[in-house]
Amino acid sequence: MDNDAPLTGTVEVDETYVGGKPRYKGNNKRGRGTSKTLVFASVERGGKIRRHVVADVTGKTLKAAIKELVDPASRIISDENSAYNGIGKDFKGGHETVCHSAKEYARGDVNTNTAESSFALVKRGIIGTYHNVSREYLYRYLWQFDFVWNSRKLNDGERTVLAVKSAEGKRMMYRAAE
Repeated sequence: MDNDAPLTGTVEVDETYVGGKPRYKGNNKRGRGTSKTLVFASVERGGKIRRHVVADVTGKTLKAAIKELVDPASRIISDENSAYNGIGKDFKGGHETVCHSAKEYARGDVNTNTAESSFALVKRGIIGTYHNVSREYLYRYLWQFDFVWNSRKLNDGERTVLAVKSAEGKRMMYRAAE
């Protein structure tokens, strides 16, 4: 399983905000304007997923993430977020959207249901298993959720071997060496 290979075929892209409810009656906003952490996902239909913490939902940021992760021969599917406008010219398969604001969630095979359901798995996993995840280390939890998703077709033994091989030559450091 090559984690550096670009995503191919039909690729859904979407973003969400991850974080708990504020303990005070301050910023209770949903979506843009919230103090939660922004996570971007790109997922192949029937294939691999890549999720990343991103700084913002501007077209520059999201388009750069897509170009970095997705093969230029692919087809991009997103919601109607204007940040994705124009991305189709960079991909042979073009760009199609669903319009959630008009209560459109699927039109034939045009939908972002896989990406959206992957976010639900992350959020439920955090709430049910980890309970609280800091913004600083969220990317590490996303790696773990991506690994589980990307190895879902393997048996437990194969998944264990893959995890050990993936850790080879790596050392997790929480603070800089002195």
